[in-house]
Amino acid sequence: QLQLVESGGGLAQPGGSLRLSCTASGFNLDTYAFGWFRQAPGNEREGVSCLSENGARSKYADSVKGRFTVSRDNAKNTVYLEMHSLKPEDTAVYFCATVEHDIDFDVCLRPKYDYYGQGTQVTVSS
Repeated sequence: QLQLVESGGGLAQPGGSLRLSCTASGFNLDTYAFGWFRQAPGNEREGVSCLSENGARSKYADSVKGRFTVSRDNAKNTVYLEMHSLKPEDTAVYFCATVEHDIDFDVCLRPKYDYYGQGTQVTVSS
């Protein structure tokens, strides 16, 4: 059974960093594209980043561009989201998502994926 498990969330100070992991089980992620989403209380789910099937292409929401980096390690069956220069407005539950084969990058920040993890809480506060 395909499963995604996020980890690495927690409390960070403004300006700090966190690295989120999304570990896949039940499938080999090398033929899947991935996305990261977040949802703050009272807000809709927001697309943060996406990564192509071969890892060559990535895309970021304007709100995180230059601060977040998405990557994948197929050998570890894991996708990462490196977050730097964190701001209080980054506080949210972060989810990873996946779809087999590639995704249209025009829509990859929309919830067009087939599978989602349960999320990990990120809180940015002093």
